[in-house]
Amino acid sequence: MTQPIIRISGLHKWFGDNHVLKGIDFDVQPGDRVAILGSSGSGKSTFLRCLNFMEMPTAGRVELKGKLVGKPSGKHPNDEGMTYSQGELSEVRKGVGMVFQQFNLFPHMTVVGNVMEGLTTVLGINSRAARERSMAQLEKVGMAEKADAYPARLSGGQQQRVAIARALAMEPEVLLFDEPTSSLDPELVGEVLNVIKDLAQEGRTMLLVTHELGFAYHYANKVLFLADGQFYETGTPDEVLKHPKKERTQRFLERFTAFSF
Repeated sequence: MTQPIIRISGLHKWFGDNHVLKGIDFDVQPGDRVAILGSSGSGKSTFLRCLNFMEMPTAGRVELKGKLVGKPSGKHPNDEGMTYSQGELSEVRKGVGMVFQQFNLFPHMTVVGNVMEGLTTVLGINSRAARERSMAQLEKVGMAEKADAYPARLSGGQQQRVAIARALAMEPEVLLFDEPTSSLDPELVGEVLNVIKDLAQEGRTMLLVTHELGFAYHYANKVLFLADGQFYETGTPDEVLKHPKKERTQRFLERFTAFSF
């Protein structure tokens, strides 16, 4: 069996007294398309943010391509915490890209400027090469003709496609999507999902938090249902979405029975 691109072991996250993630174990294989489902407040976004260390895990281990991220803090023998250097986390974030609910584009920069920013400031690529790479990714998401426009002139769907191009330009090995269509008007959802579908067909490794169950059914090879801070039910789309075994999963899916997939 191939080495997991990400291995998560005993992942916990506390916010004060709120125990959000409770000992999650999961392997992501190269090329996996993972859909993460769950009710609001179940910890889906927190889980993703722990994978690229926008949130620091309280305890547990994350390995990227077999390499442990961070060092055991070693304050006492049973301490499961880790310490992380900023240099190491910067490297992790280059390899694990993130697309957010809100597009987080810089309003004072053009479309192509937004995509170029990480290439020039983080990777140190010269402007000409950065623009070339950025234009190639804008072409891929159907936004090349808007390269010199400013975000305020774009629809939500267009802004999200630019945000995806920005993540792709960094050439990450894993892409994380945190409910990328939840801020969009219904008629704009499809254009973003089509871009994600195209990326899936390229064989990219992706984790997607979504409420678009029909899309999850067709896009994913693994579905995770998160409840009470744990992966309550996992399996193939057929196993989790069509034939869930556990009552809580069944109750969650009953809300979506008006839609077939």
